[in-house]
Amino acid sequence: MEYKKTIGIEIHCELKTNTKIYSDSINGYGTTANSNVNVVDLGYPGTLPTLNENVIRTALKAALILNCDINKIMHFDRKNYFYPDLPKGYQITQAETPIGVNGYVMIEVDGTPKKVRIHDIHIEEDTCKSIHYKHHSFLDFNRAGVPLIEIVTEADMNTPEEAMAYVEKLRELFLYADISDCKIEEGSMRCDVNISISKTDELGTRAEIKNIGSISNVGRAIVKEAERQEELLENGEEVCFATYRYDEKNDKTIMMRVKEAGNDYRYFPEPDIPFVEITDEMIKEVKDSIPMLAGERRKEYEKRGITTLNANKIIQNRIISNYLNLFLDTDINFVIASNLLLGDISAYLNKSEKSIFDTNLYKDKFIDVVNKLDKGSINSKVFKDILVDLMETDDSVDEIIANKGIKIISDPNELINVIKTVLDNNASSVSDYKGGNERVIKYLMGQIMKETKGSANPELVNKLLLEELNK
Repeated sequence: MEYKKTIGIEIHCELKTNTKIYSDSINGYGTTANSNVNVVDLGYPGTLPTLNENVIRTALKAALILNCDINKIMHFDRKNYFYPDLPKGYQITQAETPIGVNGYVMIEVDGTPKKVRIHDIHIEEDTCKSIHYKHHSFLDFNRAGVPLIEIVTEADMNTPEEAMAYVEKLRELFLYADISDCKIEEGSMRCDVNISISKTDELGTRAEIKNIGSISNVGRAIVKEAERQEELLENGEEVCFATYRYDEKNDKTIMMRVKEAGNDYRYFPEPDIPFVEITDEMIKEVKDSIPMLAGERRKEYEKRGITTLNANKIIQNRIISNYLNLFLDTDINFVIASNLLLGDISAYLNKSEKSIFDTNLYKDKFIDVVNKLDKGSINSKVFKDILVDLMETDDSVDEIIANKGIKIISDPNELINVIKTVLDNNASSVSDYKGGNERVIKYLMGQIMKETKGSANPELVNKLLLEELNK
């Protein structure tokens, strides 16, 4: 009988606020070490925290998105422990009254949906950053006091794939709701995985793997920790309740320390922050502020004919997705639109290091170019030729085409002559078509476009070509 994995995940996610949770220091990443700090962040004696209301609203948005029940009366707690990265000697968090409880999120693995229950989501402050170099350790207090939410699941996952799907779903939700930038590589989203294995319905002893640095490593860490635990159990040894880290280089989990129990932290209510009341009006305001999330966008795109693959690619680039959403109230061909955005337009944006909103591809101009491609009045070669002008000038599509001297051949008589010439020069392909091989049409179309130097109306060419072949 195989061992069954039981997995729960805790995710710490830094919130997108201008300032820190209990001080007016800037909440910013990548600045000079110890430049975004003040006496509150450093835990100077006599200083008092001042709660940032935007933190409450942002955390409330996360709790609503995760379908949580809201604690309308909250208080903060002190979590007491001593470590160099904790300037006050305690962390202000929420132990007894988390902002959200009893939530859930839906994931999907191999087409099978699954509900992952959220035990709670609570607000707390981040610690400062420890930097280790040779025999020295350094502290950067820029991160001290940065607002966090911690999302704790029930142990509802059983495979590495489910765990990775959950983390990706949470990242997607929070990114599109402007809750966090979710940059795991920068530490603004950090994953702790709890895993146990057992051959019975009784749960085994769990181990916690701390601060896993990527979604793919979440899966690898689970595999390796499960293998480690299985080897111990098969040898008649016990699994220790402990904290581990995943060593990516050596692809294994390594013990850091024996796991602490909750009472080791000596929680008690934070005396310097009054109770917080979340009103029904605030809940409504925050709920109304939630934008269209990724799941809804995906449904809208697929409803308009965009493939699931392309819909997912668009959603991976939020700026491109926001741009495409400008056209949801129009009847343009979304398949053509998505192909343009993911193809030549994305290539241009990457090369020029621009956002599409910093270009001159205004809404009316994009509609015009998509419609022209849809009707066949321009082809993909013409689009490539005019792309830079579309992005960088205020000229209309027609003005750009005229200025470049581009000619689109739409005269049936002129095209018929070209088609007949191509067919005469490719008699074997014509015979193949007559014999049932329709794939030669693509080849013949290519020859016609070559003869016209890409200036023929492709839709009209295709129609005329088929008429000639079927005579």
